[in-house]
This record gives sequence, C-alpha cells and structure tokens, in this order.
Amino acid sequence: MNSKKLEQSSPWILLIATILLWQLVCSAFDVSEFIFPSPLRILSQLIEFKGVIAAHAWRTFWVTMAGFGIAIVVGVLLGFVIGSSRLAYAAAYPLMTAFNALPKAAFVPILVVWFGIGIGPAILTAFLISFFPITVNIATGLATLEPELEDVLRVLGAKRWDVLIKVGLPRSMPYFFASLKVAITLAFVGTTVSEMTAANEGIGYLLISAGSAMQMGLAFAGLVVVGAMAMVMYELFSFVENHTTAWAHRGSQNH
Repeated sequence: MNSKKLEQSSPWILLIATILLWQLVCSAFDVSEFIFPSPLRILSQLIEFKGVIAAHAWRTFWVTMAGFGIAIVVGVLLGFVIGSSRLAYAAAYPLMTAFNALPKAAFVPILVVWFGIGIGPAILTAFLISFFPITVNIATGLATLEPELEDVLRVLGAKRWDVLIKVGLPRSMPYFFASLKVAITLAFVGTTVSEMTAANEGIGYLLISAGSAMQMGLAFAGLVVVGAMAMVMYELFSFVENHTTAWAHRGSQNH
C-alpha cells in the first residue's frame, strides 16, 4: 500500500525536487533573468500577467481540442480501415510512417496560404501531428488479433465484421487510450508551433512576443501553462482509461 502511494506521488516529488534544484542553481550562480529565469521569476510573471496568459491559454486550449477532436475521428476511422485488412495494413502503414516523418512545422506556411492567418492553420497542424498515433494504435490493435481466437469465433458462426466490432474494437481500447495520452501532448505542440508563425493569439504568439521583448520570464510562464494543460489532459485520459479498461491492467495492479 505504501509503495502504491509512493508510486502515485513520485511525479510530484520529482517535480518539486526539479524546481528546487532549478531555483538553487539560478540563485547560487546568479543566473541572469534575461537568459534563464528562475522558478520564482516565472511565478511572479504568471501572477503579474495572469489575465493576458489566461486569454492566450484559452485560445490555445480550445484550438488544440478542435484539432485533437478531428484527429480522434479520422484516426479511429482510418485505423479501423487499415487494421481490418492485412492488405490495407501492409499497403498503408509504410506510407503513413513516411508521412509522419515529415516535419509538421513545414506545413504551416502552406496552410497559411490555403486558409490564411488564424485558427485554421493551428487546428490543422494540431490534427496533422496527433492523428498518426491514434491511427497506428487502432490499426495495430485490430491487426494483431490472435488468429486462433478469430478461428474459434468463425467456427461459432461469427462473421469478419462481428469479429472486428465485438472483439477487435474492445481489444483495441487499451491501445486507443495509450495513443490518446501521446497524441494530446503532440496536439499542444502542433498548435503552439503554428501560433508562433501564423497567429496573433495563443501561447505560441505569446512566446514570440515575449521573446522579442526580452521578457524571458513571461516566455517561460507560457511554456509552463502549455505543459500544465497537456499534463491535465494526460491525467484525464489516464483516469478514463483506468475506469474503462481495468481488465487490461489487472496484472499490473497487483504489483
């Protein structure tokens, strides 16, 4: 029981230790706030500019959620199509891997030409960078369905569609939630990168503005807010995963 509590609190212990060490280094070596602000300086900037940061953070959050929502829909549908056929899996997986290797920041100028400066490029960048993990995990969950299990179900009269819907998709749920936890962090990255070059709002825009004004404390405060939003969403998906796919983690829960 004590080990479980320690495991649950370990991220907070590590975070606090990192912040204390960070502050200690900045104070001991008298690091300039214009180069590497201390945690206390970042906290003071968060308090001083809380209204401005909150407005930009809200814009980044809902834009990210919009792109992430599209990524879930497209990722699940595309993953189902690819995973339901061995031929489709063999044909599409290498192409998708090649597409995922392309730097998504390179798409931002193209998206600006197509959709103009604003929410369009940010939403699409968040989508482009986050749909791949969802697609791959759903496809993998379906494609790795045990042949023996499938043969038994076929003998019992189940059709291919029945096997995919009633067995394949439920079996893919742990893969799905694992992909959500990865994809949501990538979605925030995509939105922020797009906002840095193709927006006049959002945390990405705030980072550029603060950097050009040499307000490094404010820039780091923006990064902290993005990290906090991603962490909250990650924990939310972990909570939902633990309450919907506990059967898949039964073995790990006993340790």
